[in-house]
Amino acid sequence: MKAGKLSQAVWARSVQKQLNFDGDHFLLRPSRDEMCTAMHVPAGRAALTATACVSGHARSTGAYGLAKAVNDLAARGAEPVGIAVQMLLPVQMDEQGLKETVRHMEQLCRKLQIQIAGIQAESSPAVSQMIVQVTALGTVEEEGIICPAGARPGQDIVLCGYIGLEGMLRILDECEEELAKRFSPGFLRQMRAMDGEILQIDAIRNAWKYSKISQKADSFESSGSSGNRVAAMQQVGSGGIFGALWELAEAAGIGLEVDLKKMSIRQETVEVCEYYHLNPYQMTSAGAILMVAEHGERLAQSLRDGGARASMLGVTAAGSARVITSEGEKRFLDRPAPDELMRWWEERTI
Repeated sequence: MKAGKLSQAVWARSVQKQLNFDGDHFLLRPSRDEMCTAMHVPAGRAALTATACVSGHARSTGAYGLAKAVNDLAARGAEPVGIAVQMLLPVQMDEQGLKETVRHMEQLCRKLQIQIAGIQAESSPAVSQMIVQVTALGTVEEEGIICPAGARPGQDIVLCGYIGLEGMLRILDECEEELAKRFSPGFLRQMRAMDGEILQIDAIRNAWKYSKISQKADSFESSGSSGNRVAAMQQVGSGGIFGALWELAEAAGIGLEVDLKKMSIRQETVEVCEYYHLNPYQMTSAGAILMVAEHGERLAQSLRDGGARASMLGVTAAGSARVITSEGEKRFLDRPAPDELMRWWEERTI
């Protein structure tokens, strides 16, 4: 495509035609010329946004940005209602690629029953990969925001979802032909079948429900204590599970102790990481959510009852020591390292 902002004709046929806009929550329609998004906020609720930026050649790239942003928003206690998208495209990308990228995002939005409330795109000779920035828009009860800083010493840490899964799927999207030389077609199908695990809205909503039920029970039993609610959530983003644990502890000013062997990881992710010499514990993992609560096993069981993968990792602690155990051995968690997917990209472009 030509460098610069999309022409009106290209925008109309390859962007606008992919969108299904009903405008219930939004006051401005998405258009090539509208730079703003206006959202109606009901009384007693606050607006909340979360932004994710992803890059890649695959047509599914924008869908990963959407999943990251929407999961982050939900992990703060908000109900997503739409997204705003900014796309920067390499000039060598054809219009069909643009159309398929928008279609991928629109399909996910329909699944989530949210809107693409605004979208802008232009081509630039300055980029060699597509860059997609997604801002998720939602509302939350004014007193209902969940923050990592809410974690306290002596609480349980639960992992919902699989670590490294996002990174594995994005490598598959970019290099399926290459991976087909190493893995069987059946194995590749197993990998592809996991893409639904990246969106964790239902599991996060189950965690909200668990909190509300626990609050009611606590209020009845102990005069208003809310000790059983989910105190903190953090999606595993850039830097992987190690990075997310560090961020959670830093935000709350606490220590922690977790068991490496209890971190759920798919064998497909292990195989791909071994093939490319990557560390899955330091690889971006949209769809994996850390949750902190007083009675973690109850929360984990509630999540499993809802169909999600959930496991107890360990506990938060007073002080600043962040310890990882593995088969009786202990080591301290390091500061977050660069993300392994980014290292993979860098090595392939040298």
